Amino acid sequence: MFGTHDLWLFVLSGFLLNITPGPDTLYIVGRSSTQGWRAGAVAALGIGAGTLVHICAAALGLSAILAASASAFTAVKFIGAAYLLYVGISLIRSAGASKSSPSAVVARAASIRIIFVQGFLTNVLNPKVALFFLAFLPQFVAADAGSNPLAFLFLGAIFDFNGTLWNLFVAWSTARLSRRLGPGAAFKRWFNRCVGSVFVFIGIRLALTHEH
Repeated sequence: MFGTHDLWLFVLSGFLLNITPGPDTLYIVGRSSTQGWRAGAVAALGIGAGTLVHICAAALGLSAILAASASAFTAVKFIGAAYLLYVGISLIRSAGASKSSPSAVVARAASIRIIFVQGFLTNVLNPKVALFFLAFLPQFVAADAGSNPLAFLFLGAIFDFNGTLWNLFVAWSTARLSRRLGPGAAFKRWFNRCVGSVFVFIGIRLALTHEH
């Protein structure tokens, strides 16, 4: 279909990759546990939007340029690392959200937009995600496919759809577990700092990597 083969194997492989914990999952868990299901869902949608950018880049051949150009890879790598450090430091410095006043409702609405953008940029500025799609998707594109971009888009849409469903489940289950445990503001601040520290570590590791 659309110049692809072994679609069932692609779906299965994609699902196994989606459920493997990574920075995206960590970001969703952090937002869901401290700010609830809505924040986690928005984070998941932001990450899904970022994945679409990588899929389109792979279909148009932009990911191949990134893989072939050391300077392009390095530029994106440092931008992505800097943004991960920014998100990590922001989480470390953040305090528990208040729900008691009308101004807090406005602030919470603004933070929802920030959460989406952070999820989007956390994903789209990671050059390793671009290289992953460049390596993974062609394995399921038929050699005689009439339109490789269409096959890339088709496979990528399936991967992103399934991944977003999984991420929404992670957001829901994390928020539900967090409500049952009933963590207070002190726990939320502590958890945000832990998640932020991991993001700082990931950002530093990305900046130091030499593979492309």
